[in-house]
Amino acid sequence: MIRMQLFTLGGVAAALAFVTPLPRPAKPRPDVPLEVAKIYWEYNSTDADLGIQVSLDGEEWERLKISDPNGKVIFEVRGRGSLGHVGLSELFFEGSEPSLSDVPLEEMLDRFPAGLYEFEGKTVDGEAIGGEAFFSHAIPAGPIVTTTVGANDLVRIGWTAVTSTPPGFPSGTIDIAAYQVLVDETFQMNVPASVLSITLPPEFVAALASGAHTVEVLAIDRDHNQTITEASFVK
Repeated sequence: MIRMQLFTLGGVAAALAFVTPLPRPAKPRPDVPLEVAKIYWEYNSTDADLGIQVSLDGEEWERLKISDPNGKVIFEVRGRGSLGHVGLSELFFEGSEPSLSDVPLEEMLDRFPAGLYEFEGKTVDGEAIGGEAFFSHAIPAGPIVTTTVGANDLVRIGWTAVTSTPPGFPSGTIDIAAYQVLVDETFQMNVPASVLSITLPPEFVAALASGAHTVEVLAIDRDHNQTITEASFVK
């Protein structure tokens, strides 16, 4: 009887050891870390469209891929011929930005799950290069933008502080790092989160033609997600 009990207890212990999952081994650090590795949302609150943007930078690499938190490769690029020998460095790209009326928000979020995205590749010297970026579903609401044109064509652009996500979007902590102002896609200024208005340089305004000019104000979160609101002014 004692032998039977010992055998049974030993069998239970062995079974428990068998079904207990082993910890996943940590990935080895790449030989060369990427200097920049970002993946983030860009939401246009005026047009209600949403897309993905990626920015990376590193020493001369010959190929590189990006995997989502489930290990699925979502992007892969490789230089060939002369470009493969010389190598690549910076890379920025945007995914398509479908309207949320065509592709519902829930579907867009499901396509790109939140979590850690892995950047992995090889340099032209055969060394491993890589990095990782946390991708958040906390997207900033669009700032409310105002424009005024005063005497001597003094143009002032102001906006409200952004502290939350848009209505209907997943809730999350929003911590704005900066605002970016663009005019006619020729003038750009980045300002800290504490700044909520700018005055355009008189020299820039003087060079503008008479008529309407487009303004975009981006609220950029510390997780890099950013939201655009469009406006305009007339000179």
